[in-house]
Amino acid sequence: MKKMSETPDPSHRRLQRDGFCLLPDAVDSDWIRRLQDVCSQTFAGDTTSVRARSSRGHVYAARNLIATIPEVSTVWRCLPLVSFLRGELGAKLGLVRALFFDKPPERTWHLPWHKDTAIAVRDNQLASQHFSRPTVKAGVPHLIASDEVLRRMLTLRIHLDDANDENGPLRVIPGSHVSSESEGVGVAGEVIIHARAGDVLAMRPLISHASGSSVEGTQRHRRILHLEFAASESLPDGVRWHDFVGV
Repeated sequence: MKKMSETPDPSHRRLQRDGFCLLPDAVDSDWIRRLQDVCSQTFAGDTTSVRARSSRGHVYAARNLIATIPEVSTVWRCLPLVSFLRGELGAKLGLVRALFFDKPPERTWHLPWHKDTAIAVRDNQLASQHFSRPTVKAGVPHLIASDEVLRRMLTLRIHLDDANDENGPLRVIPGSHVSSESEGVGVAGEVIIHARAGDVLAMRPLISHASGSSVEGTQRHRRILHLEFAASESLPDGVRWHDFVGV
């Protein structure tokens, strides 16, 4: 088991090889404070995007943030991130989904190994060989996308807090992003993502990832803005993204 706090290889090369890379200090401290504040203010009175709230009122899961928090559509346009995204996805990229996760001290949780294969769409009833298993999440239609579609996507996870062993950091399996069936180096080769507030984890949707619970008694949060991007506004068979915020 390895612990990751920095990327020894150039970011693009590591992303291609392993399916993930850490971009240190990609979002400055002013932006982080702004995002922390706007999330707190929005979730305090919002009932549409919030999907899970602790007994003390802390939100630990929220969806559909493109519609409720304008900052999620602009924070990634800062030079380091938009340059990185263009290098991976091309000039026609766009933001297609935004989520929020936290592990508040009194409501920790764990996540089993999985790959992110669902996408948010306008209509999930269209016949297509590229999509399957229609569902509705927080009022938004979703479909399971084919590997072909998912390989043209990239996720940026913006850390709003430091992440270490105390607050249930993400774990990933290098090389498992190649396909929906790929196991990469296997669970024995998992990498634990240690990060500071402002660091951004770039990862392919098909990479296998998980996380454990926070350590009992911790007072630390683990707030994450999870932003999903696509290389193009176009999807097969007439399917349309639910949201597409271009560069």
